[in-house]
Amino acid sequence: MSFASLVAAVSLHMATADPSSGDVNPVVRVEQGALVGRVEAGIAAYKAIPYAAPPVGTLRWREPQPVAAWTGMRDASSVGPICIQPPSGGDPGVGPLPMSEDCLTLNVWAPAAVEAPVPVMVWIHGGGLNNGSGTAALYDGANLARRDVVVVTVNYRLGRLGFFAHPALTAEAGGEALVGNYGLADIVASLEWVRGNIAAFGGDPDNVTVFGESAGGAAVLRLMIAEPARGLFHRAVVQSGLGRDRGTPTFDSRPGRPSLEARGEAFATSLGLAGATAEQLRTVPAEAFLTPAPSFYGGDLLVIDGADGGGLVDGDVEPAFAAGLQAPVPLIIGTNSAEFWWMKPSDLSPYGEIDDALTPGERAALLNAYGGEDAYNAHVVSDLAFNEPARHLARLHARAGHPTWLYRFDVVSAAMPEPHGGATHASERPYVFDNLSASSWAVEDRDQRAATAMADYWTGFAATGDPNGGGRPAWPEYRAMPGQLLMFGNDGPAAGPVPFADRLDLIEAFYARIR
Repeated sequence: MSFASLVAAVSLHMATADPSSGDVNPVVRVEQGALVGRVEAGIAAYKAIPYAAPPVGTLRWREPQPVAAWTGMRDASSVGPICIQPPSGGDPGVGPLPMSEDCLTLNVWAPAAVEAPVPVMVWIHGGGLNNGSGTAALYDGANLARRDVVVVTVNYRLGRLGFFAHPALTAEAGGEALVGNYGLADIVASLEWVRGNIAAFGGDPDNVTVFGESAGGAAVLRLMIAEPARGLFHRAVVQSGLGRDRGTPTFDSRPGRPSLEARGEAFATSLGLAGATAEQLRTVPAEAFLTPAPSFYGGDLLVIDGADGGGLVDGDVEPAFAAGLQAPVPLIIGTNSAEFWWMKPSDLSPYGEIDDALTPGERAALLNAYGGEDAYNAHVVSDLAFNEPARHLARLHARAGHPTWLYRFDVVSAAMPEPHGGATHASERPYVFDNLSASSWAVEDRDQRAATAMADYWTGFAATGDPNGGGRPAWPEYRAMPGQLLMFGNDGPAAGPVPFADRLDLIEAFYARIR
């Protein structure tokens, strides 16, 4: 054992007695001070760990700042507040109240006994960049940690507190500081904290996997093309993370779409703050941010802030992958079989009808491929937003010579109430975390088998950069077997061709034409 791993192991097993319970509570020392966690069934948990200073007062709409050190033992037994957000509509990925602007914390689950550093998995939650948290029971990392990994879940700023620009803030920054992309900057700051501190929990800072779903998957893709994130992670998993979406420029408008600054001005004006200064904007009470920011589906909160002057992202994901500019790390990417089964093309009218962009010949070919109007309406949005982009990015990543695995999730519990005929958006989350007890439906044996398999593949990938091994069904690597994926179905995982490739080919051609 190296000296560093010995120190990590010793620090993990320092203990203090809790006289109220008789239990022994683990203590770790991070750069900022000592944390007292809790152990249950062989897993040590440390919660509400600050990775950045509270983004309140003069730090609202500024890049995350370092955490002040503390003295004494900091209790890390309970999760912290979730970030300010509108009502979630019952999403189990949101987490318990209260909520606060002071929310930049993370949670760590680790094996209570480690002999050598183990892989680290950092979860980026979804929720349309408007909702969600790393504190939800759905994302409890204990069952993954039992597979000899350290799991980290992160809170990051959301909505108008996380993705916001205004001319007054831009002028204040003077071209030298971050503008607009605060939520993504929080995620980068959390990864910097992991690099500096995770060894104290038994984790290997040189083997970090970022994984995320929906908006969290989109964030992982942006980490893949953000130069300040380079080297902070070594593998990536993108679950239903879009890929063809076009981020919103902070300053310059595309035709027909306001810039992030223009939307910020409109929001301030709605609060009676036309022409407001940066100081006045920071006096707006947090309650003003409880209404949703502009919808995620048009890319309205995915920010292109420019890499110069403190920015993070200077372009869209697909062109960066096409140019080979993404992080050269092993990648798992995939989607669910019925992502947005409830959304028809006409439901996207605020952003322009899909049919408006199709030529008559393209629409006729798609209708034929889908077998008619009903199937087209039920599946084309999912294919446009999720399925074709995932396949396309897998192709580009593999073409650049990087290890790539594509998947499709089609596990549907018999108790699932929704009439979607497939695995709806976000339904894979309890399977990935092997946390079916946090799902809202009854669990059968086949559900647990699927959860065991999925969690094993994910943690195996985190350990070695390859999801295969351990006697699991072989998952074809995309460079060697293009057009093949792993299907997670009710009868277990199985390799096979990409489903409905003819539909995806037509959509790929459509994207190539309008690019």
